Amino acid sequence: MKDLKQLENKIGYKFKSLTILEEALTHSSYANEKHHGSVCNERLEFLGDSVLGLISAEYYFKLFAAKPEGDLTKMRAASVCEESLFGFAKRISLGDYLFLGRGEEHTGGRERPSILADAFEAVIAAIYLDGGFEKAKEFVLPFLLNPPEKDERFKDYKTTLQEIIQQNPEERLEYVLTGEEGPDHDKHFFVEVRLNSNVIGKGQGRSKKHAEQQAAKEALELMGF
Repeated sequence: MKDLKQLENKIGYKFKSLTILEEALTHSSYANEKHHGSVCNERLEFLGDSVLGLISAEYYFKLFAAKPEGDLTKMRAASVCEESLFGFAKRISLGDYLFLGRGEEHTGGRERPSILADAFEAVIAAIYLDGGFEKAKEFVLPFLLNPPEKDERFKDYKTTLQEIIQQNPEERLEYVLTGEEGPDHDKHFFVEVRLNSNVIGKGQGRSKKHAEQQAAKEALELMGF
């Protein structure tokens, strides 16, 4: 059994029940292998993403009273992107505490940015549900105050593409999941980025976020950027 008490000390929060923390740390590959009542962290990740978004929006709104909406949006996006979340998760060695299936364990899942980023969001949700918004904010704010250094493995093609498209307000950009294949420990997602319903780029990856970034990258290349 993993030492979740040790993780509690690292994140500075003591849970009323460790069950929800276990759920936050449970990857779908582990839940699918165990079957007997194991629940993966995907629902908590969904909630944690929104909680993190609100905390970071409030933080930058109060800190930079004179900055316009566009600048605040960019700062929030930088705080909640996979690169930042991966860096935050590494800071508390979150990968050491994950429950992974055998395949994901053997293919480097504990170091995979998408898995660590999702787990970090799930932990935020677990704290929020167990202790409330203020406790979640206490956990998140120190990370926002000390953002990770830029990692050259990450390039935010989606933001670059969005900024280009926004120069023409009537244009509409969307990312569409077109398929997925493979077992849980080696899942691949396929995404198209569409401009006014026209496909301008395709991408694939081991997470939806990575596939979207690859689709945006292709679109930028086709546009000459």
